[in-house]
Amino acid sequence: MVDNEASLFERMISGEIPADFVYQGERVIAVRDINPQAPVHVLIVPRERYRNAAELATHDPELTAELVRVAAGIAESEGIAESGYRLLFNTNEDAGQTIFHVHLHLLGGRQLGALAEPV
Repeated sequence: MVDNEASLFERMISGEIPADFVYQGERVIAVRDINPQAPVHVLIVPRERYRNAAELATHDPELTAELVRVAAGIAESEGIAESGYRLLFNTNEDAGQTIFHVHLHLLGGRQLGALAEPV
């Protein structure tokens, strides 16, 4: 764990903060993003806290794979699996990570643009 203060996601899991849950499993939850960047924008989050995707992959590669499997299932249930969707981890500040409890973004429901501006 990064520090002793509960992350936003841990507070959602405990029920302290309301969330629009799309999925709740033994090791993973998924919630709709409160500031969606696409018609479908869901955050897939492990219940156990890891700082970022690199830390998660190092310590629990099976859980990393489970996040992707859950995302694929949600994409199917949201009707975007066939048309396409994007999976995105932001890792650390320069990538835009603001909550240091790893989470996978599932985005879809429209044509998605470039990932970043050209150099």
